[in-house]
Amino acid sequence: MRILLARHGETPWNAEGRYQGQEDIPLSPVGETQAAALGARLRDVAIDRAVSSPLSRSFHTAQLALGPERAAMLTTDEGLKEIAHGTWEGLLSSEIRERDPERLQAWRDAPHEVLMPEGESLQHVFERAWPALARAARGLGDGDTLLVVAHDAVNRVLLCHVLGIPFAKLWTFRQAPTTLNLLEGPDLEHLDVVRLNDCAHHTPLFGEAVHRAL
Repeated sequence: MRILLARHGETPWNAEGRYQGQEDIPLSPVGETQAAALGARLRDVAIDRAVSSPLSRSFHTAQLALGPERAAMLTTDEGLKEIAHGTWEGLLSSEIRERDPERLQAWRDAPHEVLMPEGESLQHVFERAWPALARAARGLGDGDTLLVVAHDAVNRVLLCHVLGIPFAKLWTFRQAPTTLNLLEGPDLEHLDVVRLNDCAHHTPLFGEAVHRAL
């Protein structure tokens, strides 16, 4: 089976560097353009099943990625929601640095050790996101393709698990807006990472496709 694991497009809060978490922030015009570009890239790719986070930025990205002819196949799963940042949600990094500097530094240096204030840890995210991926992939055949559109932290913990690296290495790869990760294998426990953070649909090879906050 093949799994196309994508991230949502840019939102106004992404552009500002504001932590979103589970706040339902919609795509910006830039994000809609990115998602449409992803849709153009996937137009001729056979997709057998599609699931997204219920948050509108992921759901709308998935709709645009599928196109109107395939949008009806899209379902949602609560397990794919972004990490709950708790009291950080809605704040800029500079504001968090003033209020919670030690935890913010730990989030940069040792993310696997951080419990968000009134929110989640990366382990919490993995414990709901991996079963969500399993539900979405259940019954897929060898030649079937699943599209999953989720969020930065969700994608990262899933990819860390597939790559066999600890969550401490979470920041050693990027997940840009509407990035594509391609996973292939006979089942979830035997997946290979074929493509990682592929943004060719909107960013040149040596371009910078990054974001400033989750």
